[in-house]
Amino acid sequence: MRELTRTFNIAESGAGSYRLLAVLRWVMVVIFVSFGMQKFTLQSAQGIEQFISNSPLVSWLSIFGFRGEAYVLGVTEFVIAILLAAGAFNPILSALGSLMGVVTFMVTWSFFFTTPGVVKWSISTDPMAWNLAGEFLFKDIVLLCVCAVLLLASLPQTITRLRS
Repeated sequence: MRELTRTFNIAESGAGSYRLLAVLRWVMVVIFVSFGMQKFTLQSAQGIEQFISNSPLVSWLSIFGFRGEAYVLGVTEFVIAILLAAGAFNPILSALGSLMGVVTFMVTWSFFFTTPGVVKWSISTDPMAWNLAGEFLFKDIVLLCVCAVLLLASLPQTITRLRS
């Protein structure tokens, strides 16, 4: 296990500009904590219901009931925040938390395409128009990229040659 820990990297422990990744890590911790807290409110549970029920990836969460599916997601987001925070000290946790963040935002970005009425595609002057739900989901592209950068910077050099 110790050998495996030595091959992975703490994202921001690299030379030069890698140190700035610490800002991204802690911003993502704050985001996951705040998203996780929101999942325990009725308003948030109501807001995500349309996304979950129409998603082929997470519609199975309905087995937990209306509030339960939001609670599962909230706990998952807290776990990701904890892993990302611990990842500042443990390279494997850095990679695991970042990977879970990537998966989370890939799933939420898929809602953009699976939730009816979010996007209206047309061949007109406005080829892609989205409503407020679509605008809410669109930001997940940036969050997905932040988690991907943290993940790539955490992986061993044998997997990626991005570190200097």
